[in-house]
Amino acid sequence: MSSPSHAGESPVTHRDQLVEVLASGNKPREAWRIGTEHEKFGFRLDDLRPPPFDGERGIEALLTGLTRFGWEAVQEHGRTIALLKDGASVTLEPAGQLELSGAPLVDIHETCREVGSHLREVKAVADELRLGFLGMGFQPKWRREDMPWMPKGRYRIMRDYMPKVGGLGLDMMTRTCTVQVNLDYADEADMVKKFRVSLALQPVATALFADSPFTEGRPNGYLSYRSHIWTDTDPDRTGMLDFVFEEGFGFERYVDYLLDVPMYFSYRDGEYIDAAGKSFRDFLAGRLDVLPGALPTLRDWNDHMTTAFPEVRLKKYLEMRGADGGPWNRLCALPAFWVGLLYDDAALDAAWDLVKDFTMAERHALRDGVPAQALKLPFRGGTVRDLARQALEIAAAGLARRARRNAGGEDEREFLTPLLEVVQAGQTPAERKLALYHGEWHGDIDRVFREFAY
Repeated sequence: MSSPSHAGESPVTHRDQLVEVLASGNKPREAWRIGTEHEKFGFRLDDLRPPPFDGERGIEALLTGLTRFGWEAVQEHGRTIALLKDGASVTLEPAGQLELSGAPLVDIHETCREVGSHLREVKAVADELRLGFLGMGFQPKWRREDMPWMPKGRYRIMRDYMPKVGGLGLDMMTRTCTVQVNLDYADEADMVKKFRVSLALQPVATALFADSPFTEGRPNGYLSYRSHIWTDTDPDRTGMLDFVFEEGFGFERYVDYLLDVPMYFSYRDGEYIDAAGKSFRDFLAGRLDVLPGALPTLRDWNDHMTTAFPEVRLKKYLEMRGADGGPWNRLCALPAFWVGLLYDDAALDAAWDLVKDFTMAERHALRDGVPAQALKLPFRGGTVRDLARQALEIAAAGLARRARRNAGGEDEREFLTPLLEVVQAGQTPAERKLALYHGEWHGDIDRVFREFAY
C-alpha cells in the first residue's frame, strides 16, 4: 500500500486539499483490501553481523539478486535501494532491515501466500550470499554503532534530527523490526470507529506479539523493548493520540495534528531538502525558509504523512503499528487479528463495546505498561491476557462471518492459531526466548539466530 513515487506535483494552497487526500481513502466494502508489511534483520551466517549496503554479500547485492523473480529495481543516485512488483515493494529500513510492503489483497489466505513466496525468494538469494534473516522486534546482539546505514537521503536527515528530540530514536531506526497491516474504511464515520477501536486495542497486539527481550546479548527487562523505544523517540510524532477519542474527531482534526508534526524533508528534483523541525503550516503559506516561496505538492503531503509515528496511523487507510516483527506464521496472524475485528460489522460493534468506556488514563496505562509486562499487566481486576482473550474471540467470530475460504475449505480463523496459543499458555514469544536463554542456551544469544531464522 505504498504511495506512488510521483503522487501529484501541482501546488497545494489550502488545508481542504489535505483533508481531501484522507477522504479519498473512502471505499465501498467490496473494495476493502488488506496490505501487510513486515521487516526483518539480515545477518551474515559466519559472524552474525548485519550486512552492510555495499559489497558482494551486501544488501544491495541481495536486492539485485531478487530481480530474477521479476522485481524491478528502484534507484537513488545510481544505487538500488528498493524493488517493485505488482503493487508490492521491497524496501530498506535505515540499517538494512529488509521490508516487504505487500500488495493490497482480498483475504488472509492471499496474504500468507504472498509472505511465504517473499520469504522463499529472499532465502534463495540469501543462501547464495551466506546471509540469514531473523524476525524479532529488536536486534538481540549488536550495538547501535555496529549497525550499518543505508544510503538513503531521508535517513541522513532523520539521523541528524533524532538525537535532538529523544534518546532512543536512532535505536528505533537501526535496531527495530515490526509487522503492520493497513486496512480500509467506508467513510469518515467508519474511519473514526475503526481508529478508536484499534488505538484502544493496540496494546493488546503489542502484548500478543511481544518479541524483543534482548539488548546486546542480555535480557533488557522488557518483553517488547521495541514498543518501549517509541516512548523516547520523538514526542511530537508518536503516542496514543487522545484527540481521536474526542467529540468531533474526523479527517480535519487529523490533518490539524499532522500540520503540527514537525517536518523532516521535502523531496525536490531527486534530492532530499533538509527541513527537519520546520512547520508544514509555514510550507503551506509559502514561508518555508529552506525552500523560499515554494508551495508543497501532494507528494510533499504524502511524504509528510509517513513521518508521523503514532500507534495507529491514518493515511488513505489505517495502519496498525503496535506489533513486534516475528516468524512467518505471526506475519499472517497480525492481519487476521485486525481484519477479524475491523472488517465485520458485528465484530467492530463488539470490539467498540469492549473499549468504549476505557478512560484516557487506562489507555495510557495499557500503552505504558505492556512493553514490560505484556499479558501479565493488571487491568480492571484481571490482566491484559483476559483482554486479549476477549479480543481474539471477537476477531475469530468476525473471520468466521467473513467466510473467506481457501481451496481446502478452511476460513481465515486458522491464522489466529499462534495468538490463541500465546494466550492459552500465558507466555509471549519474548518469554519463550527468555526461558531458552536462561535454560538450554546457557546465556548464548547467538543461538537465537540459528534457531529462529526464517
